[in-house]
Amino acid sequence: MVLGRLPVRRVLIKGPSMSPTLQHGDVVVVVGKRPKPGDVVLVTWDERPGQVSVKRAKEPSGHGWHVEGDNTFASTDSRTLGPARVHAVVMFRLWPRPGRL
Repeated sequence: MVLGRLPVRRVLIKGPSMSPTLQHGDVVVVVGKRPKPGDVVLVTWDERPGQVSVKRAKEPSGHGWHVEGDNTFASTDSRTLGPARVHAVVMFRLWPRPGRL
């Protein structure tokens, strides 16, 4: 699991795929818990070992979740890569505009 043994982690957002919800350089807090549709989640894909992404959970799909970036023009997500493994849910942004998502 991406989170290791700690149930809460800070994650730095890189890239524009979650704009306008999250911007490149934002720092968020993720918690290892079950997602629900609409949650912003931390995911991996078997096709991209070592890559961790933040996307929006749409619906359970097979052995994973169908996830999509909020910025459809700048996101590689389940529309291309298929179901993702969800490892954690983004709870809130720490920086630069603290607040719950």
